[in-house]
Amino acid sequence: KQWYQRRVAITAGDLCNFSGYKIYPSRGIRLARIDGKTYNFISKKARNSFMMKKNPRKISWTVLYRRKHKKGTETDVSKKRTRKTAKFQRSIQGATLENILAKRNQKPEVRKAQREQVIRSQKEKVKAKKEAKTTTKKKTDTKAVRAAQKKINKGNMKSKPSRGGVMM
Repeated sequence: KQWYQRRVAITAGDLCNFSGYKIYPSRGIRLARIDGKTYNFISKKARNSFMMKKNPRKISWTVLYRRKHKKGTETDVSKKRTRKTAKFQRSIQGATLENILAKRNQKPEVRKAQREQVIRSQKEKVKAKKEAKTTTKKKTDTKAVRAAQKKINKGNMKSKPSRGGVMM
Protein backbone atom coordinates (compact mmCIF):
# COMPACT_ATOMS: atom_id res chain seq x y z
CA LYS A 1 0.00 0.00 0.00
CA GLN A 2 1.29 3.40 -0.79
CA TRP A 3 0.39 6.49 1.13
CA TYR A 4 0.30 10.10 0.13
CA GLN A 5 0.78 12.46 2.99
CA ARG A 6 -0.18 16.07 2.90
CA ARG A 7 -0.39 18.73 5.53
CA VAL A 8 -3.58 20.55 4.63
CA ALA A 9 -5.98 22.91 6.27
CA ILE A 10 -8.44 20.56 7.93
CA THR A 11 -11.87 22.05 8.37
CA ALA A 12 -13.21 22.57 11.88
CA GLY A 13 -14.99 19.62 13.42
CA ASP A 14 -12.89 16.81 11.91
CA LEU A 15 -11.84 14.07 14.32
CA CYS A 16 -8.51 12.28 14.51
CA ASN A 17 -8.87 8.79 13.06
CA PHE A 18 -6.61 7.32 15.74
CA SER A 19 -7.00 9.29 18.95
CA GLY A 20 -10.56 10.56 18.47
CA TYR A 21 -9.67 14.12 19.47
CA LYS A 22 -11.13 17.12 17.64
CA ILE A 23 -8.72 18.70 15.12
CA TYR A 24 -8.82 22.49 15.03
CA PRO A 25 -8.30 24.48 11.79
CA SER A 26 -4.73 24.66 10.41
CA ARG A 27 -3.66 21.78 12.62
CA GLY A 28 -3.24 18.11 11.84
CA ILE A 29 -2.10 15.87 9.01
CA ARG A 30 -4.22 14.32 6.29
CA LEU A 31 -3.14 11.00 4.82
CA ALA A 32 -4.63 9.64 1.59
CA ARG A 33 -4.41 6.02 0.52
CA ILE A 34 -4.11 4.91 -3.10
CA ASP A 35 -7.72 3.72 -3.10
CA GLY A 36 -8.87 7.23 -2.17
CA LYS A 37 -9.63 6.77 1.55
CA THR A 38 -8.38 9.73 3.62
CA TYR A 39 -7.33 9.71 7.27
CA ASN A 40 -6.98 12.72 9.56
CA PHE A 41 -4.51 12.76 12.44
CA ILE A 42 -3.97 15.30 15.18
CA SER A 43 -0.18 14.74 15.45
CA LYS A 44 2.79 12.70 14.25
CA LYS A 45 2.40 10.55 17.35
CA ALA A 46 -1.16 9.59 16.33
CA ARG A 47 -0.14 9.06 12.68
CA ASN A 48 2.84 6.85 13.58
CA SER A 49 0.78 4.76 15.99
CA PHE A 50 -1.83 4.27 13.25
CA MET A 51 0.85 3.27 10.73
CA MET A 52 2.25 0.73 13.20
CA LYS A 53 -1.29 -0.71 13.44
CA LYS A 54 -1.55 -0.06 17.18
CA ASN A 55 -4.93 -0.60 18.78
CA PRO A 56 -6.25 2.78 20.07
CA ARG A 57 -8.33 0.97 22.72
CA LYS A 58 -5.08 -0.16 24.39
CA ILE A 59 -3.32 3.22 24.35
CA SER A 60 -4.19 5.25 27.41
CA TRP A 61 -4.24 8.77 25.89
CA THR A 62 -6.85 8.05 23.20
CA VAL A 63 -10.56 8.76 23.47
CA LEU A 64 -11.44 5.12 22.71
CA TYR A 65 -9.35 3.93 25.68
CA ARG A 66 -11.01 6.46 27.99
CA ARG A 67 -14.48 5.40 26.82
CA LYS A 68 -13.68 1.71 27.23
CA HIS A 69 -12.36 2.18 30.77
CA LYS A 70 -15.06 4.71 31.75
CA LYS A 71 -12.65 7.55 32.47
CA GLY A 72 -13.93 11.10 32.94
CA THR A 73 -17.57 10.33 32.31
CA GLU A 74 -20.00 12.26 34.42
CA THR A 75 -22.44 9.88 36.00
CA ASP A 76 -25.97 11.19 35.84
CA VAL A 77 -27.62 10.58 39.15
CA SER A 78 -31.02 11.39 37.72
CA LYS A 79 -33.36 8.91 39.34
CA LYS A 80 -35.78 7.23 37.00
CA ARG A 81 -39.24 8.60 37.63
CA THR A 82 -41.70 5.98 38.69
CA ARG A 83 -45.36 6.39 37.95
CA LYS A 84 -47.57 6.33 40.98
CA THR A 85 -50.49 4.02 40.60
CA ALA A 86 -53.75 5.86 40.94
CA LYS A 87 -55.89 4.47 43.74
CA PHE A 88 -59.34 3.61 42.54
CA GLN A 89 -61.99 2.24 44.86
CA ARG A 90 -64.71 0.03 43.51
CA SER A 91 -67.24 -2.35 44.92
CA ILE A 92 -66.43 -6.00 45.47
CA GLN A 93 -68.82 -8.73 44.46
CA GLY A 94 -71.55 -8.94 47.06
CA ALA A 95 -70.73 -5.61 48.73
CA THR A 96 -71.27 -2.09 47.43
CA LEU A 97 -68.76 0.68 47.87
CA GLU A 98 -71.03 2.39 50.43
CA ASN A 99 -71.13 -0.78 52.56
CA ILE A 100 -67.35 -1.11 52.44
CA LEU A 101 -66.81 2.53 53.42
CA ALA A 102 -69.37 2.24 56.24
CA LYS A 103 -67.57 -0.82 57.66
CA ARG A 104 -64.20 0.92 57.40
CA ASN A 105 -65.49 3.94 59.35
CA GLN A 106 -66.99 1.80 62.15
CA LYS A 107 -65.31 1.74 65.53
CA PRO A 108 -63.26 -1.41 66.25
CA GLU A 109 -65.41 -2.30 69.29
CA VAL A 110 -68.60 -2.28 67.19
CA ARG A 111 -66.94 -4.36 64.47
CA LYS A 112 -65.68 -6.88 67.07
CA ALA A 113 -69.14 -7.17 68.64
CA GLN A 114 -70.71 -7.81 65.23
CA ARG A 115 -68.09 -10.45 64.42
CA GLU A 116 -68.70 -12.25 67.73
CA GLN A 117 -72.46 -12.18 67.17
CA VAL A 118 -72.08 -13.73 63.70
CA ILE A 119 -69.74 -16.42 65.06
CA ARG A 120 -72.20 -17.20 67.87
CA SER A 121 -75.12 -17.55 65.45
CA GLN A 122 -73.03 -19.84 63.18
CA LYS A 123 -72.14 -22.06 66.15
CA GLU A 124 -75.80 -22.25 67.16
CA LYS A 125 -76.79 -23.34 63.64
CA VAL A 126 -74.13 -26.06 63.64
CA LYS A 127 -75.25 -27.24 67.09
CA ALA A 128 -78.89 -27.37 65.97
CA LYS A 129 -77.95 -29.43 62.92
CA LYS A 130 -76.00 -31.91 65.06
CA GLU A 131 -78.93 -32.29 67.47
CA ALA A 132 -81.35 -32.90 64.60
CA LYS A 133 -79.02 -35.55 63.17
CA THR A 134 -78.63 -37.35 66.50
CA THR A 135 -82.40 -37.42 67.13
CA THR A 136 -83.08 -38.94 63.70
CA LYS A 137 -80.35 -41.53 64.32
CA LYS A 138 -81.84 -42.47 67.72
CA LYS A 139 -85.22 -43.12 66.12
CA THR A 140 -83.76 -45.47 63.53
CA ASP A 141 -80.99 -47.09 65.59
CA THR A 142 -82.78 -48.27 68.71
CA LYS A 143 -82.12 -51.79 70.01
CA ALA A 144 -85.77 -52.77 69.68
CA VAL A 145 -85.83 -51.87 66.00
CA ARG A 146 -82.68 -53.89 65.43
CA ALA A 147 -84.05 -56.92 67.30
CA ALA A 148 -87.27 -56.78 65.29
CA GLN A 149 -85.32 -56.71 62.07
CA LYS A 150 -83.27 -59.74 63.16
CA LYS A 151 -86.44 -61.70 63.92
CA ILE A 152 -87.85 -60.85 60.51
CA ASN A 153 -84.62 -61.92 58.83
CA LYS A 154 -84.58 -65.22 60.81
CA GLY A 155 -88.22 -65.89 59.93
CA ASN A 156 -87.42 -65.37 56.24
CA MET A 157 -84.49 -67.76 56.48
CA LYS A 158 -86.65 -70.55 57.94
CA SER A 159 -89.33 -70.27 55.29
CA LYS A 160 -86.87 -70.70 52.44
CA PRO A 161 -86.29 -74.32 51.45
CA SER A 162 -82.69 -75.35 51.22
CA ARG A 163 -81.38 -77.05 48.13
CA GLY A 164 -79.31 -79.53 50.03
CA GLY A 165 -76.57 -79.93 47.44
CA VAL A 166 -78.85 -81.15 44.60
CA MET A 167 -77.33 -80.62 41.19
CA MET A 168 -79.37 -79.65 38.26
